[in-house]
Amino acid sequence: MAGTTVARMDFGAFVQAMRKAAGKVPLAAAKHIDTSRQTIMRLEEGWPTRLSTPQIEQLIEFYGGDRDQRAEAIRLWEVLRSHERADQAQGNSKSYWQPYSDQFVSQFPHYLRLESAANAMVSHQLVLVPGLLQIPEYRRAVILIDEPNLSPVDTERRLELMAHRQSRLSEAEFRVEVLLSEAVLRHQPASPAVMADQLRWLVEVGEQTNISVRVVPFGVGPHRGLIVQSFTLLEFPRGASGLTVPPVVYLDVVNAPMTTERADVVDQYRQAITQLRAVALTEKDTRDLVNRVAKEYAG
Repeated sequence: MAGTTVARMDFGAFVQAMRKAAGKVPLAAAKHIDTSRQTIMRLEEGWPTRLSTPQIEQLIEFYGGDRDQRAEAIRLWEVLRSHERADQAQGNSKSYWQPYSDQFVSQFPHYLRLESAANAMVSHQLVLVPGLLQIPEYRRAVILIDEPNLSPVDTERRLELMAHRQSRLSEAEFRVEVLLSEAVLRHQPASPAVMADQLRWLVEVGEQTNISVRVVPFGVGPHRGLIVQSFTLLEFPRGASGLTVPPVVYLDVVNAPMTTERADVVDQYRQAITQLRAVALTEKDTRDLVNRVAKEYAG
């Protein structure tokens, strides 16, 4: 699915650039191929659509451009279709999160789609262990803090969804860097026994070659991490066009998660990451600290 998502985003960005270069608006494009403006926007944003190959060919002709550009657009569409056919053959034509659509706010599938396509992630967390590194018992405790009356069935379904997300941690090409405030180790959303297990898991998972876990300790002085909220920066592999899909910053605001790819905003968070890296403990010193705190919880 990751390859399909990247192919959709790549094709969408390419035809969006063609449309803008032609001076066309989405509504005009939609009318030309007898579809809705929303469908054109979904196409450009990399979401699945039901557009047919003849419609795509008509759209590309409508946008004009030189022969090579039109041929490249058709090639990218064929790359996307080949990914979709492969997914269908493997029984993966639907996104893994669709069966859980009743378990999250409406904006969250957008983030899940991006997360599934990313090849690199940097997550800065001030309060809680990031979801991808949470053990089930810790995750359950966090869920019930937010929704104490949630049914056991729905709680388990949310844990299943997280397990799907965490399966990417075993992919060697998926690089994960986590920068934790020391406060994350000290906050106790779960019992001492669960906290001890969670911290031991942080040490264990941080030893994978594609995962880095570092703690920003108390007392290191002023740094940008003190004035920004928790965030995640996602980066993506190049698509078949050779273009780089823009990186995205995700802000996990309660009941209203936000994503942005605005270059100026992304740059601000990159600067924050640079400063956080400069003051964070080394991976070895992080393991030593996390192990010490885990022992405190274990008694």
